Amino acid sequence: MSERMAPFYCPYCGDEDLRPSVEGHGAWECVACSRAFSLKFLGLLAQGLKRSDSGGAQI
Repeated sequence: MSERMAPFYCPYCGDEDLRPSVEGHGAWECVACSRAFSLKFLGLLAQGLKRSDSGGAQI
């Protein structure tokens, strides 16, 4: 099994200086803005929720 992916940037300030947090699995700290956040995979969307191919508003 492969390793889990790490976030590439902070969702608040966009900086890339992230460190794993001591709060537990999926928790990260941003050195630039001093925020801590957590990432969690919620699951896959149902097949009936696919985006339409039209791309525009329907009248």
